Amino acid sequence: MDDQAWYLRTSKLALAVAIIRSKPADKSSREYTEHLAKVVSEQESTWRSKVEALETEVLQLRQKLLLSRMCSGLLETGDPSSQFQAQEPSSSENTLNLLEDSGCDLSNEQRSEPSEMSQNFVESCTPTPPLRLPIVRRHGATVENPLSSHMQFLQHLLELKNLTESGSLKTDLSHFENDFSTVSHSVCRLLDGLITFYRKPKFPFSSFWTEAVDTLAGLISDCNLSNHILKKCSKKLEEFEKTLLQVILRSNHINRFQVQHHVSQSLVTLGSCSLLRKSIISQLLSEVNSFTDILGTINQVQASYVTHYENIFSLFWVLEQLLQKETKEGNTSGIGPEDQEIQKFLQKHDETIFQLSDAFPLFTFYLWRLGILLNSVETVENNSSP
Repeated sequence: MDDQAWYLRTSKLALAVAIIRSKPADKSSREYTEHLAKVVSEQESTWRSKVEALETEVLQLRQKLLLSRMCSGLLETGDPSSQFQAQEPSSSENTLNLLEDSGCDLSNEQRSEPSEMSQNFVESCTPTPPLRLPIVRRHGATVENPLSSHMQFLQHLLELKNLTESGSLKTDLSHFENDFSTVSHSVCRLLDGLITFYRKPKFPFSSFWTEAVDTLAGLISDCNLSNHILKKCSKKLEEFEKTLLQVILRSNHINRFQVQHHVSQSLVTLGSCSLLRKSIISQLLSEVNSFTDILGTINQVQASYVTHYENIFSLFWVLEQLLQKETKEGNTSGIGPEDQEIQKFLQKHDETIFQLSDAFPLFTFYLWRLGILLNSVETVENNSSP
């Protein structure tokens, strides 16, 4: 017996003796042990909640610090000829809100009345006019929603990058990339919230969830940010894609079609990003191929498959949207016949349509349309190859 195993057995024995000696007279050793385990479990749960709250607070502070540094860099490099004017009327109140909204928060000691603040701000920037950063509208973000702070941060970050890359603001944000771990951590938190919500979606949907998926797709579409995000959050992204897919397939309540439409649109939004489109298409085709195999073994839709049969048409719609986009963009995601699911679909395509067309005409009609779209993508790929 090695030392580690011996110490472990000795510790267990000492703990058992201590419990027996300290137990109340009106309780058995087993009851007292279960009571102690319950107390320890409750304390552990309390401490875990405290740790999570502190981690969230630290992340929010890091978000504010990163945005504050980026805003400071923009103000220092502000050029009157390339100033971006906010789309709202100019006012001292908007200027104050702008500072708070962009992450450049002010401490209690520095906070002043709006009129005094706007005067000091204008004077400090003379003779260069003050830089106006965009005010991002967040219809669904609320203080009560714990994800709202992450969403606000990510939206502001995207807007700043879009402005600098479009030339509206002339500054280089690349030297902030060492701090972009804050971005990936924020995206992970946002993904955790999205996965939790979509596992048990509640209708009607708040616009917050639509904005969250839009923001996520925008971040991954950014060539610089995507590297940091995919490195840290690839597994969570895959889990989120699978969650959306299962919501569509497993929905069985009467009003499920409204939920399915919203979730399907979320999949299309994610698939608008070329980096995610290939994996989403592959997962969707995997479900179609599996259900096609099931239909090949029966002559009509059995009662146990009715719901699945109805739900599969939402996947057809998503696939059509993504494949049309892929064809239009020239196969930017790189899908092709080497993909196992695409290969399986195309190999059995004609035979499946012939076999199922009498029993399932609508289903085979959609299979035929998907075959045309997949062949169109391959044609685009072959034409673009040297």
